[in-house]
Amino acid sequence: MRILVVARPFTFHGGVERATADLLQALAAHGHDVHLLTPRGQAAVPGVTVRRLVLPPLAGAARLLALALIARRAMRRGPWDVVQSHERTLGQDVYRAGEGCHRGYLEATGTSRRRFVYHRVLLSLERRVFTRTPQIAAISQLGADEIAQRYGVPPTRLTVVYNGVDLARFHPDHRGRHRVAARGEVGVAADAWVALFAGSGFERKGLVTALEGFAGLRDRASRLLVLGKGDTRAYRRLAERLTIADRVVWLGARPDVERWYAAADALVIPTRYEPFGNVHLEALASGLPVVTTTAAGGAEAVGTEGGVVVPPGDAAAVTSALGRLRAGDPHALAAAARAAAEPFTFERQVAGFERIYRRLPSVRADFTLRNR
Repeated sequence: MRILVVARPFTFHGGVERATADLLQALAAHGHDVHLLTPRGQAAVPGVTVRRLVLPPLAGAARLLALALIARRAMRRGPWDVVQSHERTLGQDVYRAGEGCHRGYLEATGTSRRRFVYHRVLLSLERRVFTRTPQIAAISQLGADEIAQRYGVPPTRLTVVYNGVDLARFHPDHRGRHRVAARGEVGVAADAWVALFAGSGFERKGLVTALEGFAGLRDRASRLLVLGKGDTRAYRRLAERLTIADRVVWLGARPDVERWYAAADALVIPTRYEPFGNVHLEALASGLPVVTTTAAGGAEAVGTEGGVVVPPGDAAAVTSALGRLRAGDPHALAAAARAAAEPFTFERQVAGFERIYRRLPSVRADFTLRNR
């Protein structure tokens, strides 16, 4: 199939960006002719034709509208079998809801009073996307349920397609190669028990709760590594107030995340809102048990064997969960974590999208009739 995918540049491979890159390359590897429509700044993607989306020098709400309108014009220029958007645009056949619902995000984080116009425009685009796109691909059952409840999208238009994970790049065997060296690089003892928080967007991903939960551990030799891009000043002050500043290591943003999974004994990501979060799959694939929350779609991968799932915002529950993993058999925990990740292959992800693509001819016709 000739597939056009609309997505933001992913020159820095964060969670959302890495998921997009991996999906596009997997679709190309399965024989599809994949074209990426993206603003300037996107590097070459192996097996994928990159098409530049030229946007005027705008910011905020104006940029959102420009992207939606200019992308729609570009979508109409080619004889595509499928047009799939990962952004809130207009005129696509398939929308991959990788960021969930902006309405849900605002309610979970309480940020709706800031940048009011931006949020109103984004919400308007979101409603249009969910009501006028023939097929919606959610990345977790949690996300699908939210989309159905908030926007009334029926099951005939809504499918869960889980992300895949690179099971070779993220592997328990890396522990033997990287663990001691990575710890030594940041001054962490080889025998210390180490929790890792990994992810940019510290507020949404629950760094406050992670710090508070970690502070409750009785093991004073334990360490918390914080990996991600963002302003750490408020969180460093919190660590000082919690008297754990000497036990927290601030790594910043790093491209070699697999080394830090290898260096750790558990991932703690007590998110407030997360449709899925590739960090869950990467950690599990690395043999790292996960502490996350019921507000994370990634909890569906963690299940009951890959770690512990707690309510969002509950620092005491995080402390208890970390303590439980601290006391567990590390070999059994690593094996259970890896087993939880292994079903999440790129082959499974591509097969899920291909089922959607095969439905499109009949779905398009029915959707057009119903919306005349």
